[in-house]
Amino acid sequence: MLLNHPFLRSRLLRSSLTTPYNKAHHYYALFTAYATFLVIVAGALVTSNEAGLAVPDWPTSFHTFRMPRMVGGVLYEHGHRMVAGFTILLTLGIAIYTLAVDRRGWMKKLAIGAFFTIIVQAILGGVTVLNFLPPAVSTAHALVGQTFFCIAVVIALLTGRKYSGEVEKTAIDRRKPSLIGLTLLSVLVLYVQLALGGMFRHKGMSWEPHVFNAIVVAIVLTWTSVRVLSYYSQVEALRKPAVTMLGLLMVQLCLGFISFLTKVVWGKDAVQPMPMMVWSTVAHVAVGALLLATAVVLAVQAWRFVPVLSDERVTSGTKAVTA
Repeated sequence: MLLNHPFLRSRLLRSSLTTPYNKAHHYYALFTAYATFLVIVAGALVTSNEAGLAVPDWPTSFHTFRMPRMVGGVLYEHGHRMVAGFTILLTLGIAIYTLAVDRRGWMKKLAIGAFFTIIVQAILGGVTVLNFLPPAVSTAHALVGQTFFCIAVVIALLTGRKYSGEVEKTAIDRRKPSLIGLTLLSVLVLYVQLALGGMFRHKGMSWEPHVFNAIVVAIVLTWTSVRVLSYYSQVEALRKPAVTMLGLLMVQLCLGFISFLTKVVWGKDAVQPMPMMVWSTVAHVAVGALLLATAVVLAVQAWRFVPVLSDERVTSGTKAVTA
């Protein structure tokens, strides 16, 4: 039987390493993911308002740990630090909680990895302030923050009721490139876009590479979404993130165009950031974070549901799911 195929058997065995669904654990993970998204929005407000050096020291604020006056750029910079500090505590909690209640060894490693990732992000945030906002370090700080958000979203997803104890149905992928390959390529081009956008926002690069790569992102993400909707629309766990990714891509392209107009065309000679420039850029960063997280979720789901087999069909229960 096909279920005795060594590759498929190993995938099903890994899926069978289950853990009891824990509602409190799942809701805590969801809350942590939401808090992480707020950190990204707060960070975008800091950069868009050019408030990165409003508090010029770290980890203290004006050489003390007391609350500074939350006015002007200090409101954005110190507010960002407060939300980030709260999220670090939440992440420590989710790591401890996962070690205590989750039986899956890989999930324990993921939770521990999340905690170390947010610590690295905090350190990079301090380094960029202490070194007067070097573009490369500031961009790395943003990229690690986006990576942590993706990890938090995956933890929230995989602590859900549907993913704690089920062995998934499986569809076959015989196409080239494989769906898994396309989803990973989607994540890669989005990371490149984030890096180029970060360097542009932090004045380390011109806008042309960022705009050119946006075309590449649009092509790859559309290709990936169409592949899912054309051949795997019956698999809900693939269809939902694919539709979401396609919708977010359209919104992101519109926001990118608006941000370009407000920052490069209309606001190039502005003495200080204009409100439209700030909010369009913050929205662009926020939707970009959601887009990357959705692409990561789709990649995880493709790995779980669609093994790559060349000449065989798989039967899940009594019904064959093919593509």
